[in-house]
Amino acid sequence: MKEKLEKGQGKELQDLYGENVFSLKVMRNYLSEPAYKSLSTTIRTGGTLDPSIADEVADAMKTWALSKGATHFTHWFQPLTGLTAEKHDAFISPDGEGGAILKFSGQELTQGEPDASSFPSGGLRPTFEARGYTGWDPTSPAFIKESPQGATLCIPTYFVGWHGEALDKKTPLLRSMKALSKQVCRLAELFGISSKGKQAYATLGGEQEYFLIDREYYNQRIDLIQTGRTLFGKEPAKHQQMADHYFGAIKTRIIAFMEDLDREMWKLGVPTKTRHNEVAPAQFEVAPVFESLNLAVDHNMLCMEMLQKVAERHGLACLLHEKPFAGVNGSGKHNNWSIVGPDDKNWLSPGENPHENAKFLVTLCAVIKAVDTYAGLLRSGVASAGNDHRLGSHEAPPAIISIFLGDQLTDIIEQIEKGEAKSSKKGGILEIGVDVLPKLPRDATDRNRTSPFAFTGAKFEFRAVGSNMSLGGPNIILNTIVAESLDEICTILEADKKAKKDFNSSVQKLLQAIIKKHKRVIFNGDNYTEDWVKEAKKRGLPNLKTTPEALAELKDPKVADLFEKYGVLTKRELLLRHDVYKETYSTILNYEGRLAVNMAQTMIMPAVLSYQHELSETIKSIESVNKTKAKALRALLKDISGKAEEALELVAKLEEAIAKENTAKIKEGTAALRGPIDALEGLVPADIWPLPSYAEMLFKF
Repeated sequence: MKEKLEKGQGKELQDLYGENVFSLKVMRNYLSEPAYKSLSTTIRTGGTLDPSIADEVADAMKTWALSKGATHFTHWFQPLTGLTAEKHDAFISPDGEGGAILKFSGQELTQGEPDASSFPSGGLRPTFEARGYTGWDPTSPAFIKESPQGATLCIPTYFVGWHGEALDKKTPLLRSMKALSKQVCRLAELFGISSKGKQAYATLGGEQEYFLIDREYYNQRIDLIQTGRTLFGKEPAKHQQMADHYFGAIKTRIIAFMEDLDREMWKLGVPTKTRHNEVAPAQFEVAPVFESLNLAVDHNMLCMEMLQKVAERHGLACLLHEKPFAGVNGSGKHNNWSIVGPDDKNWLSPGENPHENAKFLVTLCAVIKAVDTYAGLLRSGVASAGNDHRLGSHEAPPAIISIFLGDQLTDIIEQIEKGEAKSSKKGGILEIGVDVLPKLPRDATDRNRTSPFAFTGAKFEFRAVGSNMSLGGPNIILNTIVAESLDEICTILEADKKAKKDFNSSVQKLLQAIIKKHKRVIFNGDNYTEDWVKEAKKRGLPNLKTTPEALAELKDPKVADLFEKYGVLTKRELLLRHDVYKETYSTILNYEGRLAVNMAQTMIMPAVLSYQHELSETIKSIESVNKTKAKALRALLKDISGKAEEALELVAKLEEAIAKENTAKIKEGTAALRGPIDALEGLVPADIWPLPSYAEMLFKF
């Protein structure tokens, strides 16, 4: 029962939640009853807006927005930059009599027209074919974004080209959700669950990791400003070795930031629930309550924006790069994904009776089948220049996609494969069949921090997603591959049903076949070990270590057929994504290399040469007075000179690679240059070194 609080008991906090969201609760106060019922049905079923109520909805939205101080509206969308985009238009219009009126029509609400050629399109939209469209997504509520002098009404939209080509993350995400819902509803009917007038949907809880550093240090690091990560930086003596930061007491300045962030997110209807220190010093996490997938993706994009906005307000800088600091944990975005069926129950949660347990096992095996079949494609969904630095390092999972189930579920799966499922590790009868499956204990699995795709009780946690990525990309893939898996399962079970075969026997036989064929993807051990790399190779699991290797999966005809079959992406739309992501990868490596050269030549080497000169003059002075050689100082000068020569040689090689546009050599050269320069940081006095150190950035707030 929902608790209603009186003033002084937290009512202010209750009233704060969602105050800047045009929610169903708010709509009821601004719309006629017929319009409200029509719109709420559209939102619940994921349908399209009834054109006859568009003007009324727009006027209601405008009236509400004006009451919140808004002067402008914008279609808020998510192009293939991985960021959000917006173009603001004022409500105000001249009235022709020297005055003004405030207007917002149904047409303006439902459709906008940004320039499609100026966003990444893989050459699909050349400059002379610039037209693109944004269209309202009513399943994600409009919200108010506050600014220093006013506010803007933001309307979540999809973004397509002139011919309807998806140029964003939202369009294929909505399509993939529809494809998944259709197949889940088919399976529901086989289990005797009516799906008439209902839909299934995926839920998502996206844990967001991030770093905070003092803004003064951030402003002195051109590499952080331009690339999001430190291209140079010597590992401090103390970093995360003591494991004393994780879940530790939160510092005063940081908790003030977190409290401010929570209030901003709650006003936007984002259910942030958890906040804590993460493993690395200066690293933190915020996590929300689970929501419908589409809304959760939008809310995470808002969260990333708000993290940076609130940090600036507190004199901090929020770093969302996957690996802003070498030598310590990188940041991920754990993608906690599950399925809710038309019965409004979580299908990845063991049920209260044998019938629901059978449904759980079929769903579980469908995911296992999907992940094994498309492990390479799933890896491509988390491929980026930044994530290449993180995957396989410290807490991050490796590039080999495998599934962790835990000992108990694995034991059950193995028994099903043998056709001998009689008991579980906790005792009790376990025969496969709708009428004889007993209860499966909840939380029947541990957590495995090394696994990229782990069952953690009622959900799968895809841990390989990078911290600054949109959650749209990996979930488009996840929804689609599971939809295919369920489609194939339903087709077999429907054929057996038509042939009047026993349903329990059909389920058992099908699960046996799936497990036998796809069990190779299940691994409960330490994913970091070399033994696992060798074992994975034996099993035939792909190990796509770099972004180019992973993105090549998007050109596989099997993948193109998959997306086209379920109406998620056409072959052309898929190819443009490959081209955009590959170009983005190359562009990032190119400007990182250029910046590394620039920093080395104009910031670091002048400081090193200055100290070399100072040191040589000191040696001359000492030796002229003492009449003996200053051996230790000479050794220091020699060491510095050697490292400086090495750095300059590597700069020349890196410049050559940049001139030849050799992406692989640029990546290699940028990493190599770091070696001597980080060593020089340990030899040159701190007051001469031109960049804030890791120790300063990670520990001083």
